[in-house]
Amino acid sequence: MIFITPKAIDTSKVLESVKSQQAGASVLFVGTTRQFTGEKETVQLEYECYESMALEKIQQLVDSVEAKWNIEHCSVVHRIGVVGLGESSIAVAVSSGHRLESFEAAAWLVDELKIQVPIWKKEFWADGKTEWVHPSGAPKPTPQDFNSAQGGA
Repeated sequence: MIFITPKAIDTSKVLESVKSQQAGASVLFVGTTRQFTGEKETVQLEYECYESMALEKIQQLVDSVEAKWNIEHCSVVHRIGVVGLGESSIAVAVSSGHRLESFEAAAWLVDELKIQVPIWKKEFWADGKTEWVHPSGAPKPTPQDFNSAQGGA
């Protein structure tokens, strides 16, 4: 299961999607909007992406997980749009025969998703300021960037 959705993430469905009679372990990671980042108070987050590009990159990362670890199933759901305090923005579930593989694969996947997938986060601070961020440090692309990447207007 790989999805990008504007709706709330049903984490129980994400975990259910990796169940297997061959799996002795399932790991579920859920990333949520926290109130404070250092000294800054967060009001909400907003996520945007170029969906087909993001889905393609997520699939590549899931394929890498499947090649590196002996896992049964892997699911990734990322939310776009406004995500309030305490709400989930990402859920990653991995099942395998043993817990170590599930933990390692899930941790690697979450780290790489944050770095490699073109999903951009806008932070809304309590002081009224906003900031677009991406862990890779790359700037948020403009619509013109997407058009030139596809070879057209």
